[in-house]
Amino acid sequence: QVQLVESGGGLVQPGGSLRLSCAASGIIFRFYTMEWYRQAPGKERELVGSITTLGRLTNYADSVKGRFTISRDNAKNTVYLQMNSLKSEDTAVYFCSVVMINRRYWGQGTQVTVSS
Repeated sequence: QVQLVESGGGLVQPGGSLRLSCAASGIIFRFYTMEWYRQAPGKERELVGSITTLGRLTNYADSVKGRFTISRDNAKNTVYLQMNSLKSEDTAVYFCSVVMINRRYWGQGTQVTVSS
């Protein structure tokens, strides 16, 4: 079965950096665009960004452009989210996601807290 496992979250001070990872199994990873989402307390889940199959194209939400970078390693079945210049408003649970055969799959999420 499809499994997505995020890691790398934690507590970081404003202006700091974190790199999240999402390891995928149960899919032919290189065939699928991968996405990162986040959900802050009391808010709806929002798309952070995406990366196409070979990593040639990425898209980002306006709120993270220039600060976050998505990359992938198809040999390791892993997608990454590098987050720099973190702000308090980036505090959220971060999820990776993939759509396969018209069904969306989610990881369990990893908590990112930006606070001094």
